[in-house]
Amino acid sequence: MEGTGPADFAQFAESAYASLLRTARLLTGDPHAAEDLVQAALVKVYLRWGGSAAWDSPQAYTRRVVVNLYATWRRRRWHTEVVRPASDTAPDGHDMAGGADARLELARALTVLPRAQRAVVVLRFYEDLSVEQTAELLGCSPGTVKSRTNRALERLRATGALAGYAGTGRDA
Repeated sequence: MEGTGPADFAQFAESAYASLLRTARLLTGDPHAAEDLVQAALVKVYLRWGGSAAWDSPQAYTRRVVVNLYATWRRRRWHTEVVRPASDTAPDGHDMAGGADARLELARALTVLPRAQRAVVVLRFYEDLSVEQTAELLGCSPGTVKSRTNRALERLRATGALAGYAGTGRDA
C-alpha cells in the first residue's frame, strides 16, 4: 500500500467506491442495502488502514470485506425484508429505465441462488475473477468454486433465469 494516512484512504475509497457498490448491488439485490454494505466495509478497512503491511491490494482486501459482511448480514433476521422496485416510468409517462431493464433482470435472476452460489457467480462472471482468485477471496478451494458455479448455473437454467443471457456457459 502506497500511503497510510487519512487522505490516502479517502482517495482510495473514492476510487474504489463505484466498483464495490456494483458488486454489493449484485450480491444484495437491493441498492440501499448495497450502499450500507459498502459503507460498513469501508469503515472496517479504515479502522485497519495502515496497520498491516501485508495488503498487496487494498481493493481486493476491501472486496473480500464486502463479501464477508454480505455473508454475515444475510443471516440477520431484518435482512429478510424484500424491497420492491419502484415503477420504471415517471408520472408523466416517460420511460426512465433505459438500459436498466437488463440490470434488473440480472438482479432478479440472482435472487434464486443461495448466498454462497450468488457470491461465486458475481465474482466469477461479473467481476471476471478466475477460479483461483475467487477461491482465495472466499477462503475456499478452487474445486468448491467450480462446484458452486456449476450448481448455480444449473439452478439458474432450471428456473429459466438465464433466458436471454449469452456467454454464461463459461467453463467453471
